Amino acid sequence: MGLQLVIGNKNYSSWSMRPWVLMRQLGIAFDEVKLRFDFTEGSPFRRTVSQYSAAGRVPILVDDGFAVWDTLAITEYLHERFPAAGVWPQLARSRARARSLCAEMHSGFSALRNHCPMNIEAALPEAGAKAWDTQPGVRSDVARIEQVFAEQLQASGGPYLFGSFGAADAYFAPVCMRLRSYVLPVSPETTAYAARVAGAPGVAQWIADALEEHDYIAEDEPYRPPPGKAG
Repeated sequence: MGLQLVIGNKNYSSWSMRPWVLMRQLGIAFDEVKLRFDFTEGSPFRRTVSQYSAAGRVPILVDDGFAVWDTLAITEYLHERFPAAGVWPQLARSRARARSLCAEMHSGFSALRNHCPMNIEAALPEAGAKAWDTQPGVRSDVARIEQVFAEQLQASGGPYLFGSFGAADAYFAPVCMRLRSYVLPVSPETTAYAARVAGAPGVAQWIADALEEHDYIAEDEPYRPPPGKAG
């Protein structure tokens, strides 16, 4: 049995997006197991996820029955399982820097996460403008993200953060989606990098799949009413 990746809705699940686009972009074969988000007690989502991991969250990588959860653990497992795939940069210091950035993304940027949740198919410029004007944490998070992009692209020469597409780009891919959906004011260089990430084949496929879902989940839609209802 090959690798399986258990994920949530592609339109909303930024955590699921990271390993999915990394594996697809690097040519690591896997079977997708997509579950519709539903966090109510006893829901099909909760029942199915619990069969793979007691942690109860996606994504989950399953390798011949062995489950690995949490995106950092999945990324490290993929690096060890496929050392030549390019998950991390080749140079030791570059690997350390890439890991540092992924860990920072993993545990930080809470204001941007909370006030601009990933919603790929939506156009939310008004919500983005409100978050930018009223939430200093959002502006601080975006400033740090722009610093990361500028420093790493200068150091590597691009087109991605460490030259070729790797874990760091996959980790920041959901940020690139947020910048687009919420039309946050960023530099032309940041906009260009976000466009390159969106155009990478693995990311582009995720975006295309997200746009085909046509699924409304209320708790992931704080800025929009259900279809057919006025705001």
